[in-house]
Amino acid sequence: MNLTLNPENMLKTESVTVREAGRVNEINKFIVKIDGLYNCALGQMVCFADNTKGFVMGFDEKEALVLLLGRPRNIRVGDTVYSDSESFTVPVGNAFLGRIVSALCEPLDGKGRVGEDAFYDIFKNAPAVLDRVPIDGMFATGIRIIDSCLPIGKGQRELIIGDRMTGKTAIAVDAIINQKGKGIICIYCCIGRDFASFKKVISTLKETGSLDYTIAVGAVASSPIGELYLAPYTAAALGEYFMYSGRDVFVVFDDLTKHAWAYRELSLLLDRPPGREAYPGDIFYLHAQLMERAGRLSPENQGGSMTFFPIADTLQGDVAGFIPTNLISMTDGQVYLNSAFFNEGFKPAVDLGISVSRIGTKVQANFLRELTADIGLKYIQYRELLKSTKLRTTLSEEMGKRLGHGERIERIFIQEKGRPSPLAEQIMLFFALKEGVLDILPDDACENFKHNILAYAKEKAPDVVKKIEEDAELSLEDRRKLKACIAGFFKG
Repeated sequence: MNLTLNPENMLKTESVTVREAGRVNEINKFIVKIDGLYNCALGQMVCFADNTKGFVMGFDEKEALVLLLGRPRNIRVGDTVYSDSESFTVPVGNAFLGRIVSALCEPLDGKGRVGEDAFYDIFKNAPAVLDRVPIDGMFATGIRIIDSCLPIGKGQRELIIGDRMTGKTAIAVDAIINQKGKGIICIYCCIGRDFASFKKVISTLKETGSLDYTIAVGAVASSPIGELYLAPYTAAALGEYFMYSGRDVFVVFDDLTKHAWAYRELSLLLDRPPGREAYPGDIFYLHAQLMERAGRLSPENQGGSMTFFPIADTLQGDVAGFIPTNLISMTDGQVYLNSAFFNEGFKPAVDLGISVSRIGTKVQANFLRELTADIGLKYIQYRELLKSTKLRTTLSEEMGKRLGHGERIERIFIQEKGRPSPLAEQIMLFFALKEGVLDILPDDACENFKHNILAYAKEKAPDVVKKIEEDAELSLEDRRKLKACIAGFFKG
């Protein structure tokens, strides 16, 4: 006898979700000890009776240690907790561009829910070595002293370090503004800063039209500790969606010192033994795991890139602190901001003696590399010469020329906040400097040249400007035109 099954006669059953249930044993601020979750894993989501979310941060043979997310008020000892049997994911997608969200990707701008294209694991593993390719493209920050002396590559991790109030955030925001029209997705992640500072950054991005291609992740000082801890991982997950889609991404973490403070507070509540400066021993691993997610993918993996600008505070210029030295060792260079330079009026206050970019000039634009090959060394020598001649009343002619040339380098390096310098403008300034044109100019004429040469060149020599912007090789005729353009500017 042949038996056939008719789908119409089969019983229809609803899908069944199996969840593990546990019981709240102890509540210690935002850390909850739960009994009964015997199959839980690190990073797994759990749900409390009042729909508050949490995730597993540790466990022993008896209890799971769960970090509460949000601001729970109704959780009590004895409440039932359910395990979601899945890792911690956040929504990602194109709809997040131009939006301000929390560390849980919930909207903070009052524009309603953000539609997602996918869900990404917040603690996703970094791309493998075989999935990457060497960094070979320049990431232009628009900051002359960085682009000329400390060039950054797409996929690089460059630490911004210095004392409080020395302009670290200003450098990162200017770099975001400079990506306008370049197709680079920017993510600004605020970690533990006060609300007024975060609001000021958002206002700057709105005024310059930069918020359209930027995602702002906000975990201000008043946010729950869980959000402070998760914010940088959320920003990295949002960036990875675009990176794995073949896009270039730029992420700013402002700042990781406060993220380390949040994790130290969590660890003490988790009864983990404190180490140097009371930080837990795995703080290095925590930040290293995050920094490894930057890089440039191979063409087989869509060829996207993710560039990181982590920011860290120093105390009275001490770069040997625990968190700063950790971050220096796991990044591809650092931009050190000197508070003494800042107080002198040299802004951005980059100290070239301590700053370094380990990717180096191999990613720099060709003509810019030629013009600025030794400019950093000349400026450092100028600063040292200036110190040694402060008490002298008379100077030799040669020493006077060197001081004058160094002063012109400094004048080019000084840059207004919120006005990034396009690559074509930088090349024209450094070309004029190398030709010795700026050495014979008074200060006001030099300032006029800085601010107006690009507009003049676009009108008088648009073909040369186009070649510079495309990083094409400049012929002798192009250089002659550029020289004539600069001469015509001063004649006018």
